[in-house]
Amino acid sequence: MGALLWLLIPFMAAIGAGLWGSWANRTRRVRGDGPELDGYARFREAMEKPHSGT
Repeated sequence: MGALLWLLIPFMAAIGAGLWGSWANRTRRVRGDGPELDGYARFREAMEKPHSGT
């Protein structure tokens, strides 16, 4: 009986982890690639600008 009790601890931890994971993922908003692509476009424009040679 003691062994079953010790097996219950990781089982309950796995259930708790699954519940927490589903709760943590529910608040995540789906966001498009817009901000990342805008940042990349600004980076590319900055790299294409001619630099003064020293």
